[in-house]
Amino acid sequence: MNVYSELKDQLLQLDTDISFLLKKAKSIPGMADQEFRDWEKTLADIYRQIREDTIRVAAVGSIKSGKSTFVNSLLKDDYLKRGAGIITSIVTRVVKGEILRARLFLKSWDEVNADLRQALVLFPSTILHSEASSVDIRKSKDRQELSQAMDSLDSNYLFTKDTRNVNSILLDLYLKGYDRVKDIMSSDNEIIAYTGDQFKKHMDFVGDDALAVYLKDVCLEIRDSDFNNNIELADCQGSDSPNPLHLAMIQDYLLKTHLIIYLISSRTGLRSADIKFLSIIRKMGIIDNTIFVINCDFSEHESKKDLVGLVKKTNEELSLIAHKPEVYTISALYNLFKSRYENLSERDRDRLSHWEKETSLTEFSDQQTSAFLKSFHQKLTAGRYQILLKNHCERLNIIASGLNNWIEVNENILGSDANSVMEISQKIKEHQKGMSQVRSIIRNTLDGAIQKLKKDLRNDIDRFFDPVYSEICQSTLDFIRGYRVTFESNADRLEASGFSSTLYLIFQEFKQNLDAFMTENVNPEIIRFIKASEAKMQDQLMLVAKPFDGLIQDALSEYNATLETFGIHLKKDIQSMEFPDMESVKNISGLSLPPARAALEYSAKIRTESVLRLGVYRFFGFFRKVFKKATYDKRTYAFSALKDGVNRIKRETEKSILYHFKDYRENIKFQYIFKLVDSVSNALYEALLDRFQAYVANLSLSVEQIQDKGEDKEDATQLLEEMKRASEDIRDRISRVSENIRSFF
Repeated sequence: MNVYSELKDQLLQLDTDISFLLKKAKSIPGMADQEFRDWEKTLADIYRQIREDTIRVAAVGSIKSGKSTFVNSLLKDDYLKRGAGIITSIVTRVVKGEILRARLFLKSWDEVNADLRQALVLFPSTILHSEASSVDIRKSKDRQELSQAMDSLDSNYLFTKDTRNVNSILLDLYLKGYDRVKDIMSSDNEIIAYTGDQFKKHMDFVGDDALAVYLKDVCLEIRDSDFNNNIELADCQGSDSPNPLHLAMIQDYLLKTHLIIYLISSRTGLRSADIKFLSIIRKMGIIDNTIFVINCDFSEHESKKDLVGLVKKTNEELSLIAHKPEVYTISALYNLFKSRYENLSERDRDRLSHWEKETSLTEFSDQQTSAFLKSFHQKLTAGRYQILLKNHCERLNIIASGLNNWIEVNENILGSDANSVMEISQKIKEHQKGMSQVRSIIRNTLDGAIQKLKKDLRNDIDRFFDPVYSEICQSTLDFIRGYRVTFESNADRLEASGFSSTLYLIFQEFKQNLDAFMTENVNPEIIRFIKASEAKMQDQLMLVAKPFDGLIQDALSEYNATLETFGIHLKKDIQSMEFPDMESVKNISGLSLPPARAALEYSAKIRTESVLRLGVYRFFGFFRKVFKKATYDKRTYAFSALKDGVNRIKRETEKSILYHFKDYRENIKFQYIFKLVDSVSNALYEALLDRFQAYVANLSLSVEQIQDKGEDKEDATQLLEEMKRASEDIRDRISRVSENIRSFF
C-alpha cells in the first residue's frame, strides 16, 4: 500500500509541476490565455481523479458474523460499535481523516414521513383520522393519533410469522425518538459531528434504535490508520435482517464496491441465510470480487483439528457458489485485543491470556491473518487500480510531450530568420487545419455513434422492462397472482382483531414476501442487465474510436516529418489510447444507478381507499346480518369478504408494480444510461484529442508577435530555455514512475 500511495503522490506532484510550467508559458508577452485552456482542464481533471477516486471495501455477512469486530481489527482499535441491533439499516463508512471525527447523516423530515406512510398503507386503526398519505410526524395531532393507534392494536398485529412486525417496530421507534431529535432535524439532511474526546458518543446514538432509526448514513474519519486516503471501509447491516429494505440498501452500496469481504462465523458455519445472500451477489455479477473470512471464535473449538474440519466443509460449500473461493480463517476479536492490549479491561486481558495458551489456534489465526493482509493489499492496488495509475501517467506524459514539443518549435522559431519563420508558420497552419478537420470528423462520428447506441440501449431497456414479455415483470406478476393466503388460518385473527386488522396483517405478510422476492430476484437481474448495458456501451464506443487512434498517430507522424525538414526534431513516444475508466467517469459526472430500494416503493401507490372501502364497508352491513346466523355461516361469509379484500390488494399491487417498473425504466434510461453514454463519449473524445491538442492551437502566434521586439524576444528565449530544462526533468520523472508502475504490479 505504501508503494501505491507513493506512486499516486508522485503523479499528483507531476500534475502540479506541469500546471506550473503552463503558467510560465502563459507569462510570455503576447501569449493568449486560451492557448493552454484544454491542457489546464485535463490536468485539473487528472488531479481530481487521482485525489478523489475512492476504493470501496465492504464487510458483509449475516447478523452476528463479526463484521464490526473485523473492521475494528483492521483499524486496530474499537472505532465501530460492536453488536448493533438489527432494526435499523446503517452502512457505517470509515475513511482516513485529519482528525478523529464521527459524522452522522440524518434523514430529512420528508424521508421520515415517507417511511411512515409506507408503514401505514392499509393501517387498520379507526383512531387515525388523517390520510396515511398526508401523515407528518412533526404535527402533534398526527403523533398523538399514531401513538393511540399503536396502543389500541391487538398484540397479533405486532408479529408477522412469529417475528416482530417490521412496520410496527418502525412506527414505534419513530415515535419514541421524536422528542430527542426534533431540534436537530430539518427538511435537509443534517449532519451531527463528534470529534476528539466526543468521538465515541456516536456509539450511543447508533446503539439506541429510537435514535438510529433517524440515521441515513454514518462516516467515521480515523486519523491513525494504515490505509490510504482514498480507501473506504464499510460495515454493512446484516444480510439476513427481517426487513428486505435493509438488503436493498446493502445492494446499493455493493454496486459502488470494488472489493467485498464476506464474514462467516465459525460458530455456525455457512448458513442458509449466507447461501441466499451469496447467490444474490453472484446474480449481481460481483462474486469474483469477494474474499471470504471465517471469523473464528476460539472458545467454540476444542482444537485446531476441529476448526480445520469446519474450514474444509465451508470451503466445499463455497465452491458450489464461487469459482475457487479465496478463504481465510481469522479470529478478529483476538487480533483486535492484541492491537489494543493497553486499553483492554481486566476481563478481556484474561480472555486474551487464555487464548494465547492455545498456541495451535492462535498461530493458525496469525498465519491466516498475514496471508489475508497480503492478498487484501494486493487486490486493493491491482487490476483496475493499476490501469488507473497507468492511464493517469500516460495522459500526463502526453501533455508533457506536447509542451516539450511546443517549447522546441518556438525555440527554433525564435532562432530563425524572418523568411524561415513565415515558412514554418505557414506549414504549421496547414497541418493545424488538417488536424482540425480530423477533430471534426471524430466529433461527428462519435455523435452519430452515440445516437445509434442510445437507440439500441433504449430498445434493450424497453424490452427488459416490457410488461408483457419481460421476464422480471412476468415473474413478479406471477408471484403476486400465485401468492396464496390460507384464510382458515386467519380465523382466530379475524375473531380477535376484526376484518380491517386481519386484512392489514395479511397485507403486511404479503408485502414482506413480495419485497423479499424483489430484493432476492428482481434487483440482481436489473443490476446484471445494467452491467451488460455498460459493457455494450464500452465495446461499441471503443469500436468506433479505435481507428481514430491510428489516424491521429499518422497525422502526428506527418507533422513531425514536416518539421524535421526545418531542422526541428520532436520526440514521439505516445502510446496507444486506453479506454476511459468507467467508474472514474461516473464519479466525475456524479452518476449512480437509481437506488435498489426504489424497487420496494410500489406500496405507496396502492390505493388504500379502494381496498378498504370496497373490501370492508361493502360488507360491513352484510356482516351484521350474517352474524345472527350459525357460526359456520358467519365464518364462511367472513372468509369470502377477506378473500375479496385480498384479491383487491393483489390487483392494486399489480397496478402499482407495473407503474413502478415503468417509472424505474424511464429513470434508468434518462437519468443514468443516456447520461453515462454522453459522459463516456466526452471522456473518450478528450482522450483522443489529448494526442494532438498541442498542435491544434495556433502555437507560434505569440512568438511571431514578439519576433521583432528585441527585449521581449530575449526574455522569451530565456524563459523557454528554463522551461525546456524543467520539461525534460518532468518527462524523465514520468518515465521512472511509469517503470515503477509496471514493476510494482
